[in-house]
Amino acid sequence: MLGAGLAAAGADGRPNIVLIVADDHGTDALGCYGNPVIKTPHLDALAADGTRFTHAFCTTASCSPSRSVILTGQHNHRNGMYGLQHDMHHFQSFATVRSLPGRLAAAGYRTARIGKFHVAPESVYAFQTVLSGGAANDPASLGRSPVEMAEQTRGLLAAEEARPFFLFFAVDDPHRGNVVLPNGRPSFETYPAPNPFGNRAAGYPGVTPVRYAPTEVIVPPFLPDTPECRAELAEYYQAVSRLDQGVGRLVQLLKDTGHYERTLIVYISDNGVAFPGAKTTLYDPGTRLPCIVRLPGRRRPGAGQDAMITWADLTPTLLDVAGAPASAGECDGRSFRAGLDGARLAGWDETYGSHTSHEITMYYPMRSVRTRRHKLILNLAHGLRFPFALDLVQSPTWIGVQRSGAAVYGRRPIAQFLQRPEFELYDLASDPDEVVNLADTPALQSVKRELVEKLKAFQHATLDPWRSKWVYE
Repeated sequence: MLGAGLAAAGADGRPNIVLIVADDHGTDALGCYGNPVIKTPHLDALAADGTRFTHAFCTTASCSPSRSVILTGQHNHRNGMYGLQHDMHHFQSFATVRSLPGRLAAAGYRTARIGKFHVAPESVYAFQTVLSGGAANDPASLGRSPVEMAEQTRGLLAAEEARPFFLFFAVDDPHRGNVVLPNGRPSFETYPAPNPFGNRAAGYPGVTPVRYAPTEVIVPPFLPDTPECRAELAEYYQAVSRLDQGVGRLVQLLKDTGHYERTLIVYISDNGVAFPGAKTTLYDPGTRLPCIVRLPGRRRPGAGQDAMITWADLTPTLLDVAGAPASAGECDGRSFRAGLDGARLAGWDETYGSHTSHEITMYYPMRSVRTRRHKLILNLAHGLRFPFALDLVQSPTWIGVQRSGAAVYGRRPIAQFLQRPEFELYDLASDPDEVVNLADTPALQSVKRELVEKLKAFQHATLDPWRSKWVYE
C-alpha cells in the first residue's frame, strides 16, 4: 500500500516520478527559501503546492559524486564515485552497484533521462530512454536550454502507457559557464568580466531572460561583498531564473498531458553555488540545498518539513514510493516517504557528509557529522593545502579578492580556509557561518568526543575505506 498521500496514482496504481536536478544551486537563490530579489515563480509555485524541506543536504558538494549518491542511496566512498567522471578525472562507480533507474525499470517503470548525466559506468546508471546525452560543462549542451529540454519530454509524457514513468530531468544551470578562448580552448576564466553562468546574448528558445543589476543582488555572508562578486551573482541569478522557466514548462506539460495529479515531483540541486566557500566543501553553503516535493493527493500544500535529510535518502524514498523498497543494508540512507507531505518526522536530527575528491588533482578527503546544534568536520589530509576546483580558482570573485590583498574572504580568514586542522567543530546556533573553530575548546570536549564516535560509527556502517585511518594514523 502506498498510503493516502499517494492515492492519485497512475493506471497501475503507482505514481510517476519526476526528479529535477539543478547544477550548483543553493538555497541562497530561491524566492521560496527567502530571497526577495530573485524571480523564481515556478519553483515558488511548486513549493506552494507541495512541501519545502528546510534541512536538506547533499553528502558531498561535487557534481559526479553527489549525483552518484542521488541515484544509488550509497555514499560516494561506498559506490566508488570518488570524484568527477569526465575527461582525465575518470572516476566511476563499481560495476556491482545497483542504481535507482535500474531498480525502477526492474519494478516495471519506464525510465528516461534528459540533460546532464555525469556519472559512470552507463551499465550501472542505465536508463531505457536517453532523450539527450548530456556532456559535462559543454557550452552547447541542451542542459543550458531548459525549456527545450521540457519540450523534448513530450513524447514520453504523451505515450499511452499503463506503466508509470521515471524521468530524470537534469539541467546544467546554474553551473559556471565555459567560455572559448581565442586558441579554441575552453576556460572558466573571464576576469575582469564576470563568468556568464551559461547566459548568452542570443538567449535560449522559449526563455524570457530575467536580468539583474549587481547592486540589487543579496551577497550571502560566506562571500565577499565586492564588485566582482556582485557582478557574478547577477549572472548566477539570471541562470537560476532560466532554469525556473524550464521547470515551469515541464510542470505545464505534465498538466497538459494529465499527469500532474499522479506524479511525484522532486526538485533538488547536486550541490551549492559554484563559489569558493560553498562547492567542494562540507560547509553549509555547499551542502544545505533546496528540496521541494510535490506529492500526488497532497493534504498539506505549502507545508514546511524540517527533518534533516540527505541525498543518500532519496533513492530509498523513491523506491519506497514505487512499492519496490531496497533490501536492508543496500542503501546508506533511509526512506522519508512518511514526511513527503510535511508530516512531522521523529528521529531525523543528524546528517553525515563524505567528500573525497573533485578533480583528479583535488584529493582532500573530509567526513562530517551535523546535528541541529553542532557540526564536526574531520579533515583526513589536513597536512595538505586545501585544493581549488578550476571553476572556483578561475572565478573573478576569487581573483578579485586575491588581487586586492584582502586577508578575509566573506567572514572566513583566507589562511584558515586554505590550511585546515584535523578537526573543525562549530556551534551552528552562535556561529552559523562556521568561522570559529571550537575543536580545542575545553568546555566542548565531551561534545567533540560524542561526535567523533558518531563519525566512526558512520564510517564503519557505510564501509568507508578511510575508516582504517583511525587505527593506523
